[in-house]
Amino acid sequence: MLDPKSLKYQKSHEYLAADGTVGISDHAQKEITDVVFVEPPKVGRKVKQGEACCVVESVKAAFDIYAPVSGEIVAVNPEASKNPAIVNAEPYGKGWLFKLKPSNPAEASALMDAAGYDAFLATEAAHGSH
Repeated sequence: MLDPKSLKYQKSHEYLAADGTVGISDHAQKEITDVVFVEPPKVGRKVKQGEACCVVESVKAAFDIYAPVSGEIVAVNPEASKNPAIVNAEPYGKGWLFKLKPSNPAEASALMDAAGYDAFLATEAAHGSH
C-alpha cells in the first residue's frame, strides 16, 4: 500500500508514486462515489503531462484521468477493470490505475506534495461552499 504522504498530486486529483504508479486520491474517490467502470490506457501508449489517458466511470458520471507526467504507459491494473469498486475501497492500494515510465522526471516537481495537496483541498472546499 502506498503512503499518501509520499505521493505527488495534481489539481485534478491524480497521484503519482515514485515508481510511476498513478491513481486517484482518496478525496477524489469519495467525490465521484461508486466507481462502476475503468477504461485503462493501452500499455505502450506515450502520454504528455496533463493528457487525458484513462476513464473512470461512477454512478454519477465519467471522469477523465490525466497523466501527472509525460511518459510511456508500462502497466495497467487489471483488477481495477475487473472490479472497479477496488478504486473506492483501496485508492492507495489495489485500486491504482496504471503505471508509467516518466520521459521527463523533472515534470514531477510541478506536482503538489501531500501537504500542498491538503492545502489545495482546504482552499477548494472553502471556495466551493460560497
